[in-house]
Amino acid sequence: MSEKIALTPATHTTPPAKFSHGVKKGNILQVAGQVGFLPAVEGQPPTPAGPTLREQTLQTFANVRAILEEGGATWDDVMMMRVYLTDVDHFAEMNEIYNAYFEEQGLTAAPAARTTVYVGLPKGLLIEIDALAVLS
Repeated sequence: MSEKIALTPATHTTPPAKFSHGVKKGNILQVAGQVGFLPAVEGQPPTPAGPTLREQTLQTFANVRAILEEGGATWDDVMMMRVYLTDVDHFAEMNEIYNAYFEEQGLTAAPAARTTVYVGLPKGLLIEIDALAVLS
């Protein structure tokens, strides 16, 4: 039986409660919901990448990727992503950013994905993304 390993990259703050930014067990890696916080600076509270959806989405992708890499995965290992937006009017812009980002990453096969509107994110945050990866 494989051990469950909690993942917290150096770029991330220590979670404020008893959870992990990512967990790997065997060849499964679950990335917890990530938002567009800039890399952690010790002694400072988390800071959003910027006020725009583009800035926050690109930083959120960077945060998800950091956890994937910490667990030995890449975007090509991602089987499912869930995207949570705080505004239904952001769907088109997010899809545009998403498509351009993954084209730039050279993704060989797109993961399954789901986008929904969720208004429970902390004030000022526009997007959250979680991911499930399976390593070969």
